[in-house]
Amino acid sequence: MRYSIVIILFYIFNFAQSSAQSVKEIDSDALKALTYTMNDTTYVVNFWATWCSPCVKEIGYFEELHRQRESEKVKVILVSLDFPKQIDRRVIPFLKEKEITADVLLMTDLDYNSWIDRIDPSWSGAIPATLIYNKETRVFLEQELTRDELFNHVTQIKQ
Repeated sequence: MRYSIVIILFYIFNFAQSSAQSVKEIDSDALKALTYTMNDTTYVVNFWATWCSPCVKEIGYFEELHRQRESEKVKVILVSLDFPKQIDRRVIPFLKEKEITADVLLMTDLDYNSWIDRIDPSWSGAIPATLIYNKETRVFLEQELTRDELFNHVTQIKQ
C-alpha cells in the first residue's frame, strides 16, 4: 500500500513539474538581440503584465497563435513587464491558470525608458504592445489586439 502511494505521488509530482511554466529572465541587451534575429521564422513578441487588463484579455490569442502556427515557423514570445519579485506569486500562477505554453520572458531591466526605443522608436511604453517581424518586415502595434487582428497581421507579414 505504501509503495503504491509513493508511486502515485511520484507521478503526480513529475506531471506537475512537466506542466509547470518556466519563466526566463531577460535584460534589455538580450531583448534587443532577440528582436533583431533575422532568419526564416516570423517572431511575435508581446509585451504584457498580469496587472494590465487589456493584456490579460488578449493573451489567450497569443497562446492560440503559438499552438496553431508553431509548425509554420511562427514563434510567439511573451515578455512580462511584471516586477521580478512577482514571478512566483503572480506570473507563474497566472500562466498556469491560462495554460500558457508559449515562451515567457521576464524583463529584469526596470528602467523602461532606457530600452523601449530599441524595440521601436514610436513606442510610448504603454502595454499591451506587440512586435511582429521576420527578416523582411517589421510591424509594431501599441494596442490591444483582437484575435482576428493578430492572426491577420501575422498572415500578412509571412507573405
